[in-house]
Amino acid sequence: MADPSSYRPKPGQIPDSPGVYRFRDEHRRVIYVGKAKSLRQRLANYFQDVATLHPRTATMVTTAASVEWTVVSTEVEALQLEYTWIKEYDPRFNVKYRDDKSYPYLAVTLNEDFPRVQVMRGAKKKGVRYFGPYGHAWAIRETVDLMLRVFPVRTCSAGVLRNHQQKGRPCLLGYIGKCSAPCVGRVTPEEHRELAEEFCDFMAGRTGTYIRRLEKEMMAASEEMEFEKAARLRDDIEALKRAMEKNAVVLADATDADLIAVAEDELEAAVQIFHVRGGRVRGQRGWVTDKVEAVDTAGLVEHALQQLYGEERGDAVPKEVLVPALPEDSDAVSLWLSDRRGSHVSLRIPQRGDKKDLMETVQRNAVHALALHKTKRASDLTTRSRALEEIAGALGLDTAPLRIECFDVSHLQGEDVVASMVVFEDGLARKSEYRRFQIKGFEGQDDVRSMHEVITRRFKRYLAEKDRTGEWIGDDAPEDDGRPKRFAYPPQLVVVDGGQPQVAAARRALDDLGIDDVAVCGLAKRLEEVWLPNDDDPVVLPRSSEGLYLLQRVRDTAHDFAIRYQRSKRTKRLRTSPLDAVPGLGDARKQSLIKHFGSVKRLKQATIDQICEVPGMGRKTAESVVVALAQAAPAAPAVNTATGEIIEENDGGSRT
Repeated sequence: MADPSSYRPKPGQIPDSPGVYRFRDEHRRVIYVGKAKSLRQRLANYFQDVATLHPRTATMVTTAASVEWTVVSTEVEALQLEYTWIKEYDPRFNVKYRDDKSYPYLAVTLNEDFPRVQVMRGAKKKGVRYFGPYGHAWAIRETVDLMLRVFPVRTCSAGVLRNHQQKGRPCLLGYIGKCSAPCVGRVTPEEHRELAEEFCDFMAGRTGTYIRRLEKEMMAASEEMEFEKAARLRDDIEALKRAMEKNAVVLADATDADLIAVAEDELEAAVQIFHVRGGRVRGQRGWVTDKVEAVDTAGLVEHALQQLYGEERGDAVPKEVLVPALPEDSDAVSLWLSDRRGSHVSLRIPQRGDKKDLMETVQRNAVHALALHKTKRASDLTTRSRALEEIAGALGLDTAPLRIECFDVSHLQGEDVVASMVVFEDGLARKSEYRRFQIKGFEGQDDVRSMHEVITRRFKRYLAEKDRTGEWIGDDAPEDDGRPKRFAYPPQLVVVDGGQPQVAAARRALDDLGIDDVAVCGLAKRLEEVWLPNDDDPVVLPRSSEGLYLLQRVRDTAHDFAIRYQRSKRTKRLRTSPLDAVPGLGDARKQSLIKHFGSVKRLKQATIDQICEVPGMGRKTAESVVVALAQAAPAAPAVNTATGEIIEENDGGSRT
């Protein structure tokens, strides 16, 4: 551990102005990012007597080896730069809210010619309207099913749409009136887009207009004695009302707001968010985080706001954000939110009325989420600690292996040989650190040789990073940007999937590189034995051992990751087309050829002149296509897996 006084800036070096600072460790990795109104005053707090600091702050400053800062002109710029650097560097001592799942949204793809209504997860895309998030995907599908009676917007995939455009007939939803069937021209693209925009308006809370319009149409149809039309409109009105009832009215003034509540203790904090649109709760989400830095409720709220709105723009940022405590720089945060929305955003604590009552409900949800998490985590944390201690004892390690890397080799009869590396830190999978390898040093099946190559490549990269960031001494150390490097962190333990031969290969690879501070073991599948280098007998852990269970989980994760990679490579190889060998023939012209002729078989039968008729195809390229198809090996026949019959392709398609 470093002494903070060894890297404390000299008096007068730190400016008395707003800015963002970064602490780096001895490997030049950024471990903490913070902002301040006055860099001088804030940084002075870190260089007090270590015994007087908060335990988490003391751990951070003794882990760090240097500090640097960037001056900005305003507190809003500092807030934005802090968020950007936290996302970029992923510092280990910053609070990061990690969601336990990807919440589904109801999305309308307004960026397509025929907008589609669907369930979407993950990163938001430009040109798509999102509503939610929802707790469950089935809740979205129930709502959409009710609304398609009134707004029959397309819900099918692009492939299904093209299929029905070619067939010239709609799908089942088109026949039962739950799709306007733009695939067969029942509505124009403009009419379908208008339907999609009305759907969006309704979901955004402007419901009264459509209900009143349908009621007028129903009364008019009844007066004209068009009772079937009136009955259908009545059912449409009921469907919309049922869809509205799924989101209870909580604020009578049609407020658009997000309500954020925090429940915390000394070690962890839970955040709950209710998204209210048009006075109705449209979605709910929450996170739990370890308090790895000394932070109060206001600080947790600020981190939550950065997490929620750091990537958002426009209407995704609500007009009003209600919080349990205002951040230290509440004016700067409010300006930052307003900039992201494009109009004023009110950031405040609710004091009375319906909003305060709803905030109490959100707070109860946060308290419940933290209690539930701690119930699960208590046994989990104890179990993981015991597992790491058991592994250390069984393998004779001085300390518990806080970072474990496991390697596995996968192939199919010697083809598509690949390997995987998975990482577990503190007994938990660290998926962002997983890596995949293609075996390049030789061809064929040799698991031992493959393992030696993979370990060598992984730790050569580590040594290269170590030399570059260097644990260098002096002013000639190379510059480093502090971003997490792909192979910068060494493990305390390397686990290989296999027995003595694989373990020996891994140990030999490390010895060849001069690395002697990384332990190696292997876990053989047959009897779940743990093998150590140069030992003739395995270490046998009890079947009920938590340490053995953790090693099995690490090994199985590496095995599954390797198999998925191997299968994806094999699938990609099998999907290659003879047209791939034609120089200068891109994907667009390949698709044009297949679309024009209908199949590769028909294309093989075409003459050069016929190929030249395809738009964009010159004679030289057509000749290359003919040569490539003539040299290609015939494809294996497809088999109907249900009947075992061979499917023969003819000019009209496929038949059995």
